[in-house]
Amino acid sequence: MQVINTVNGLRDALKKPRHRGANIGFVPTMGNLHDGHISLVEEAHKTCDLVVASIFVNPLQFAVGEDLDTYPRTFEPDRKRLEDSGCDILFAPTVTEMYPNGQGIETVVDLPSLSLLHCGITRPHFFKGVATIVVKLLNMVQPDSAFFGEKDRQQLTIIRRVVSDLSIPVTIIGVPTRRDVSGLALSSRNGYLSEQERKQAALLYQLLEDTQQLILSGEKAYALLEKIANDRLTEQGFEPDYFHICQRDTLLPAQNDDTELAILVAAKLKGTRLIDNMAFEV
Repeated sequence: MQVINTVNGLRDALKKPRHRGANIGFVPTMGNLHDGHISLVEEAHKTCDLVVASIFVNPLQFAVGEDLDTYPRTFEPDRKRLEDSGCDILFAPTVTEMYPNGQGIETVVDLPSLSLLHCGITRPHFFKGVATIVVKLLNMVQPDSAFFGEKDRQQLTIIRRVVSDLSIPVTIIGVPTRRDVSGLALSSRNGYLSEQERKQAALLYQLLEDTQQLILSGEKAYALLEKIANDRLTEQGFEPDYFHICQRDTLLPAQNDDTELAILVAAKLKGTRLIDNMAFEV
C-alpha cells in the first residue's frame, strides 16, 4: 500500500491506473478506524480495481468547543488496518495541504435545505464543512465510485444531492451500518464510552427497532412516537438531541402516505454525542 501526503503525489500515482482504464474506488475517513470503516474498503474491492482511502481530520466541520483537539488520531494502527484490508493507496494530507490558503476559505459547499435539519439544528456549521471537504477530496481523487456508511444517513443524503447538483462524475454508494452484538452502531466516538455506557448506548438501536415495529403495525401518529422515544431516552440517562421520523430520501418529516421511511436519532450519553438511524418500507 502506498502512503501519499500530497495532492500532486496522489494524482501522479493514479495516472497510470486511470490510463489503463482501472475502476477507482474511494473511501474517505477521519481515521480512528473500526470495522465499519473497513467494511467500506471491502465493499469497494467488490467492484473496483483500485481502492484509495483517505485519513483527514477536517477542522472545518468542528465548531469552537467541539472535540477537534481531542479527536482520536491513531495513524499507525489505521495504516496497518487499511493495508491488511487490501487498500491500495492511503492519502493522508496535512491541514496545510488541504487548505493551502488557510481554513478561512471563501469557497464552500452548502445545502441549507438539508444541512440545517436534524444534526444541523444544533450543529449548523457541520455539514457545510463536510460537503466542502468531500467535494475537495472527490476532485483530488476523481474516483469512479465513493463509499460512505449509512450510519451517517444525513451526511450520505447531502453528499448524494451535492454530487447530483454539481454534476460530479462519481457514483455514491451507501454501505449498511456495522453494529456490535448489542446493536450499537460502530463509531469512532464509542471509544469515549465506558463498558457500562456502551451497553446503555445500545438503547438507541432498541428504540429504532421498537418504533419501526409500531409503524409497521399501522401506527401513524409520528409526533407521538417521537415524543415517546425522547422521553425514554431521557429516562435512561441520555440528553436527547432529536428523534425524527422522516421520508427516507428527502429526510423531510414523514407524511401518512409515505411508504419509504427513515428514523433518525441523536443523543448525548455522558457528554458523548451518538447518532443512529434505520430505513425501511411500510
